[in-house]
Amino acid sequence: MHFFTWVFNLVLIFSFLRQFSESVTVAALSPSPICSEEDRASLLSFKASIFKDTTETLSSWTSRDCCDGGWEGVQCNPSTGRVNVLQIQRPDRDSASYMKGSLSPSLGNLHFLEVLVISGMKHITGPIPTSLSNLTHLTQLVLEDNSLGGCIPPNLGHLPLLQTLILSGNHLKGQIPPTIGSLRNLIQVNLARNFLTGPVPLSFKTLGSLQYLDLSYNLLSGSIPEFVGEFQNLTFIDLSYNLLTGKIPISLFSLVNLLDLSLSYNNLTGNIPDQIGSLKSLTSLQLSGNKLSGHIPLSISGLQNLWYFNVSRNGLSGPLPAIPFKGIPALLSIDLSYNNLSLGSVPDWIRSKQLKDVHLAGCELKGDLPHFIRAHSLSSIDLSDNCLVGGISSFFTNMSSLQKLKLSNNQLRFDISQIKLPPELSFLDLHANLLQGSLSAIINNRTSSSLEVIDVSNNFISGHFPEFAEGSSLKVLNLGSNNISGPIPVSISNLIDLERLDISRNHILGAIPSSLGQLLELQWLDVSINSLAGSIPSSLSQITNLKHASFRANRLCGEIPQTRPLNIFPAAAYAHNLCLCGKPLQPCKG
Repeated sequence: MHFFTWVFNLVLIFSFLRQFSESVTVAALSPSPICSEEDRASLLSFKASIFKDTTETLSSWTSRDCCDGGWEGVQCNPSTGRVNVLQIQRPDRDSASYMKGSLSPSLGNLHFLEVLVISGMKHITGPIPTSLSNLTHLTQLVLEDNSLGGCIPPNLGHLPLLQTLILSGNHLKGQIPPTIGSLRNLIQVNLARNFLTGPVPLSFKTLGSLQYLDLSYNLLSGSIPEFVGEFQNLTFIDLSYNLLTGKIPISLFSLVNLLDLSLSYNNLTGNIPDQIGSLKSLTSLQLSGNKLSGHIPLSISGLQNLWYFNVSRNGLSGPLPAIPFKGIPALLSIDLSYNNLSLGSVPDWIRSKQLKDVHLAGCELKGDLPHFIRAHSLSSIDLSDNCLVGGISSFFTNMSSLQKLKLSNNQLRFDISQIKLPPELSFLDLHANLLQGSLSAIINNRTSSSLEVIDVSNNFISGHFPEFAEGSSLKVLNLGSNNISGPIPVSISNLIDLERLDISRNHILGAIPSSLGQLLELQWLDVSINSLAGSIPSSLSQITNLKHASFRANRLCGEIPQTRPLNIFPAAAYAHNLCLCGKPLQPCKG
C-alpha cells in the first residue's frame, strides 16, 4: 500500500514540474512590458525638481525599467507598461522627513496616470502645474500637506473622471475656481487649511455625487448655499474656521445620510433650527464660535446616534431643553460653555449620563461642585468661570479615567495638600480660586507621575517651593501669584520636559540654581517679583528654545549672560534689580 502511495505522489510531482516548466517557458516568451520611455523621462524630470529628499523615496528611482517594482511609489499597468499610479507619501504623519523642491510640469506628460498622490512632504513649494489638466484618466488627485502656493488652476475642471480632489494643508489663495463644478464624478473635495477667499462657488450645485466636503480653515465668505441640502449622498461637511455669514440653511437638515456637521468659528446668526432633529444619522454636531441665539431645540433629543455636541461660544440662552432619560442615548461629549446660559446647577440629564467630556464653563453654575452619577467614564471636565464654592474632597470619587480638569476662576476654598488626584490626570487647572496649603503633596512621583500641566496661580498657596522627583512628565508649571517661599530647589533639573515655568509674584529667595539650565525644552520662564539674589547663571544660555524670560524686580546682580537669547530680551525683562549689567542693559564697569 505504501508503495502505491509513493508512486502516486511521484506522478503528481512530475506532473507539477512539467506544468511549472511550461508556464516558465510561456512567461519567458511573453515578458512584461518595460515602462514607456516618455513616462520614465517625466518621472526623472519630477525627481530633478526635488533638490532635497530626506524620505529617500526618490533614491530608489535608478533602474532602467520604472515598472520593475523597484521605483518606490510608482506602479504600472502590467499589460501596457504605462505608469498609472504615482503615490508619494510621508511614511509616518509625525515623521520629520520631507521633500524640498517644486512640482515639475512634466507630471502632465504621464498621460495614463489614474492616481496622483504627493502628500505630507512639507516643503514642496511653487504652484500646482496647469499641465495636470492633461491627465484625463485621473480619478484621484491628492496634493495635501505640502507648501504649494498660488491659485488652484481653473483647468483642473478638465479632468472628467476625477472622483477625489484633496489639496488641503497648503498655501493656496484666491477663489475656488467655478470650473471645479464641472467635475460631475467628484465624491470627495478637501480644500481645507489654505488661504482661499470668496464664496462657495454656485457651480458646486452640480456635484450630485459628493459624499465628503471639507473647506475648513480658509477665508471663505458669503452664506452657506442652500443647494448643499441637495447633496443627498453627503456624509461629512466641514465649513468651520471661515468668515461665513447668514443663517444655517434649513435645507441642510434634509441630508439623511449626514454623519458629521461642523460649522464652527464663522459669523453665523439666527437660531438653531428645530429641523435639526431630522438628521437621524448624525454623530457629530459642531456649531461653536458663532453668533447663534435663541434656545437649544428639544428636537436634539431624537438624535439617536449623536455622540459629540458642541455649541459653545455663541449667544444661546436658557432654559435648556428637558431632555428625557432616553434622549440622545449615544452622547459622550457635550460643550455648552460661554453662552448666555444661567444654569445654576448641572442638569440631571447631564449628571446621570455616561459621558466622557462635560464642558460647562461660563454657564453661571453656583453652589458646591456637582456629583456625577457615572463619574468613572469622565475623561475631561471644564467648569471654569463659574461661581462654584466649597471644597473638592469628594469630587474625585470614582473618577478613575479623568485626564483633564479645569476649575479655574471660581470661589473654591480648600487645602490643596489634602486632595488625592486621580491616577490618570494629566491636566490640572485650578487658577484664580481661594486655595491654601502646600504643593508638596501633589508634586511627587506617587500621585502625579502622569501630570503634564499644573496651573494653580492666583491663589493663597504657601509653604516652601516643592522638590521634584525623577520621572516627572510636567510640561507646564504655573505657580504665579501665591505665597510660596524658600529657594528654587536644585532638583528642578528633573523636569526635563518642562516648556513653561512661571513662579512670579511669590516670596522665593536665594540664588537661581545653575541646574535650571538643564531644562532644554523651556520656552517660557518668569521668575519676576520675588526676592532672588546672586547672578543669572551662565548655564541658562544652554536653553536655546527660550522665547520669553523675565527676571524683573528681584535682587539680582552681575553680568547678564552675553549669549542669545538672554542678551536680546527687552531691557524690561531685567528691570528693578540691584545691579544687573550687560546687554540689553548698560555695560558692566570693569
